[in-house]
Amino acid sequence: MKYICFGYYDKGKFDGMAEAERNAMFDKCFEYDDHLRASGHWAGGEALQGPETALTLYWKNGKVATTDGPYAETKEQLGGILVLEARDVNHAVQLISQHPALKYGTLWEIRPAGDMNEIMKASEQRRRQKTAR
Repeated sequence: MKYICFGYYDKGKFDGMAEAERNAMFDKCFEYDDHLRASGHWAGGEALQGPETALTLYWKNGKVATTDGPYAETKEQLGGILVLEARDVNHAVQLISQHPALKYGTLWEIRPAGDMNEIMKASEQRRRQKTAR
C-alpha cells in the first residue's frame, strides 16, 4: 500500500543552521532515501520550493481566485513529499521513524494514499453514457 508522507520543517531553524550542519543533514537524508529505494519502499518523492513561491487557488463568487503564498500561515512549512510502499500504517511509521530528518526537527505527517480506481471507473461510465446520447 502507498503512504504519502509530508515533511514539514521550521524555516527559521533551517536558515540558522551552519552550512556544514545543513550539508550533513542532507547527506544523511539522501543516504536513507537510497536505503528506501534499495529495499523497494521508495515509491517517489519531491522537494518543494519555499512557501514564498506558492500560489493558492480557491473558488470565490463563482470563479477561481488566487492568493500568493501557502494556504496556512504556520511556523512549519511543507518542504516535500515522500511516497512510501509499506505493508500497513505501522510499517510506514517504522520506516519514517528512522528518517534522519526527524533529528533535525522535521515533522512527518503520514496518510494512506486514496484508491480512486472505482470512482474513476464509475465516472468514466457516466461520461461515456453522456456522449453516447
